[in-house]
Amino acid sequence: MLALLTDPTAWAALVTLTALEIVLGIDNVVFLAVLVAKLPAEKSKRARQIGLSLALIFRIALLFALTALIRLRYPVVTILGNDISWHDIILIGGGLFLIGKATHEIHGEIEAHDERSGASTGKAAFGLVIVQIIAVDLVFSIDSIVTAIGMARDIEVMVAAVIIAVAVMYAAADRVSSFIVAHPTTKMLALAFLVLIGTALVADGFDFHVPRGYIYSAMAFACAVEAFNVIAAHRRRRKLGE
Repeated sequence: MLALLTDPTAWAALVTLTALEIVLGIDNVVFLAVLVAKLPAEKSKRARQIGLSLALIFRIALLFALTALIRLRYPVVTILGNDISWHDIILIGGGLFLIGKATHEIHGEIEAHDERSGASTGKAAFGLVIVQIIAVDLVFSIDSIVTAIGMARDIEVMVAAVIIAVAVMYAAADRVSSFIVAHPTTKMLALAFLVLIGTALVADGFDFHVPRGYIYSAMAFACAVEAFNVIAAHRRRRKLGE
């Protein structure tokens, strides 16, 4: 352990892996923000805390189950000439879950159904959100930790990178959620991102890798356009108020 503190290679691996884990965590933060958007303020904060705490626990638990995780790469079935492992099945299932959830939310936003109020409904909604957060945390944790295993050799470096990345996710989650609530059009954009991410996960599951750089470039461009729209709308409101 002490040797790692003076090893420049370990520090380089930590910085690189932390940056990569943060980038991979963007998907998790966006999905978390969309899920908690419909909850009351006090419950949404609690849901974010639970979701990110579970993300950290799942990632560290998976790190200490390296042998089991590596076995997930072994083929268990062949479909259309493609060897499918448990890792691939998780990615495909998780991708379909994201696509289905995002499509359902988009449909709800367009139809604009009246929401029922009440303590029992709120409690059920909170429980459903937590279940969905657990499911998506598991999916993103698998992808994140497989990447960590491929980049670093020392488990101490992996654990440190994961803890730092989740801390950054925690710091960003509240701001991302608040922004989505304050600017409803960004929620539709976030849901479109989830469909894109889900499609990429399904493709990965069938060994058709979509470079994440393409996805994040598209997301960055769309976010830049939306940022200009938000600024323009803010200026229009300010002029009307003068």
